[in-house]
Amino acid sequence: MKRHFTPSLALGLSGLLACPLPAAPGPAQAAERKLSIVVLQGEGAINNVRERSVREPMVRVDDENNRPVAGAAVVFTLPTAGPSGEFSNGEKTTMVTTDDQGVAAARGLRINRLAGKMPIHVTASYRGQKASTVITQFNMEVPGAKGGGGSGKVIAILAIVGAAAAGGVVAGTRRGGSAGSSVTPPPAATPISVIPGTGTVGPPR
Repeated sequence: MKRHFTPSLALGLSGLLACPLPAAPGPAQAAERKLSIVVLQGEGAINNVRERSVREPMVRVDDENNRPVAGAAVVFTLPTAGPSGEFSNGEKTTMVTTDDQGVAAARGLRINRLAGKMPIHVTASYRGQKASTVITQFNMEVPGAKGGGGSGKVIAILAIVGAAAAGGVVAGTRRGGSAGSSVTPPPAATPISVIPGTGTVGPPR
């Protein structure tokens, strides 16, 4: 048994075949949103290993339009060896959520006593998007800090000034002739000299 196609059915099939199918989203569309990390504080900071306190690293997370991203997860990671330290949680890694301004800071960071370069790795993630950067700091033994020679120099200067003042008092007492008095005797009186001259005699008045 033969089937016959009507002209209207043929036109309907040709129309369906002519319509383009929706394209699958490409890689460019999937990666449309991008994050970036802006370092606000801590880059190039010099930390004193004697005090073990540092310039706390602080970053801001922006979207592809350079607008702050609130609620992004930011992970700060310290080196596992060499010049390093620990965060307030006692670990070398801490996670902070960005505030309404997109800012996150690693609070309570304390370094060890090893001098050298200390890179801090920073990773931010938000809704499947990620960004990373490195904050480089330098741990050094800064002279004149706590436990160093700064206070000793001040004490030495004060001792020298005090000794000079004491020497001036002793010299003054020796000039006065009494060990317990600093009164200077008055200068001797200047003698008055009379030069004889020729007198003049006149009639009585």
